[in-house]
Amino acid sequence: MLEYAVIIAACIAGLALGWLLAKVRYLPGLKQAQQEAAGLREALNDREEEIRGLRGLLETEQQERVKAQTRFEGAQDSLRRQGEILEDARKKLSETFQALSGDALKSNNQMFLDLAGGTINTLVTELKGDMDRRQEAIDALVRPLQEALQRYETHLREIESTRQSAYGDITRYITDLMKTQERLHEQTRSLTTALKVPNVKGRWGEITLRRVVEVSGMSPHCDFVEQPCLQAESGMKRPDLIIRLPRNRQVVVDAKLPISAYMDAYSAEDEEVKKDLLAKHAQSLRNHMISLSSKEYFRQFDPTPDFVVLFLASESFFSAALEHDRTLIEDAIDRNVVITTPTTLIALLRTIALTWQQHAASENADRILKGAVELFERVKVFARHFEKLKEGIQKTAQAYNAAVRSWESRVLPSADRLHRLGAIKHDNSLPRVEHIEDYLGGIAVDEGPEDGDELEQLGGEEG
Repeated sequence: MLEYAVIIAACIAGLALGWLLAKVRYLPGLKQAQQEAAGLREALNDREEEIRGLRGLLETEQQERVKAQTRFEGAQDSLRRQGEILEDARKKLSETFQALSGDALKSNNQMFLDLAGGTINTLVTELKGDMDRRQEAIDALVRPLQEALQRYETHLREIESTRQSAYGDITRYITDLMKTQERLHEQTRSLTTALKVPNVKGRWGEITLRRVVEVSGMSPHCDFVEQPCLQAESGMKRPDLIIRLPRNRQVVVDAKLPISAYMDAYSAEDEEVKKDLLAKHAQSLRNHMISLSSKEYFRQFDPTPDFVVLFLASESFFSAALEHDRTLIEDAIDRNVVITTPTTLIALLRTIALTWQQHAASENADRILKGAVELFERVKVFARHFEKLKEGIQKTAQAYNAAVRSWESRVLPSADRLHRLGAIKHDNSLPRVEHIEDYLGGIAVDEGPEDGDELEQLGGEEG
């Protein structure tokens, strides 16, 4: 069973590493693609806004052109009707004059017809000239519109070509983005499926907890103990971590939170189902917190811990629970349970590490004080030895000087008399013996504060 757990843990570690590598590898390209896509979208929006403006101008020009064409067609209809009226008048006049009888009126009729024909021809010529002028005016009015429309059409074709190219780039970027997201989703689904297995989930929490403790600078077996076996009335208990504190105190860390509801909520597509599963996850966290705060749980530890740390291997586990249970933190504190995530646990463990450093510094100060007191006692003994040595030297000097005085007052005068009386033939003088000055007694020594007193004062200040 342990071999399966190790194999599964190795698979999960490989999946997590692959997911991290994929994220590190594709995330910069993905961000760059998203930025370029956003830039292309902005450029496309500007182009579309410009196209809409040009289309508005084009529609206005087209309306003006339609109005001019309508006026031109109206003028042509009016000219055609006038020609028809003149043609009808001429026919009626011809019929009227033909109806008149008599040769007398023939010449007058012919003259009238000639005059009428000339008048009609003049009128037709004027009408044709007016129609030509109107046509020229219409052409002059329409020609700039046609040129502007041609320029607009050319510009629109260029914009459309640019838009198609931009859409192509956006499509490629979106395709790459979708592929990257699909790979991330596949790896996430694989990781989610693996984390639903109890052994793998527990091993992942233990590895995360061990990594957090190592980052905090703590040493195993010295500052903490992993998974100690504790025999309680309800059976064998195995907390994930026991952190040692100074003065034989300890903090218990538990990382056995059920996260199945959170994993199911992460995979759910329906918002209502997801909301219900997250509420279930928050309730599971609260129930686990209550079980850790029970007296039976605290009673199994010796000494009794000050509080229990409920460790969550991911920040999202905690934030999702807080969204559905706002008073979770306060209730946990009231029950001597501290809910932590990797970030907050690192801060807590760093604080404990600083406490150990201060405790070690305090112990060193105590040892230094004890050493100073011991040194002070030894210095006092050494000073007493010097005092005895001084007394011995003084007694020796006094005995020596007494012997010298006896030599000078008793022995030397007798020897001199014998020498003067001739008892001693050879001329050998006795050596002169000098007195020893009492330097120890004759020099006034300014004792001042002794070294022992200074050490005693130093020890009192440190204490």
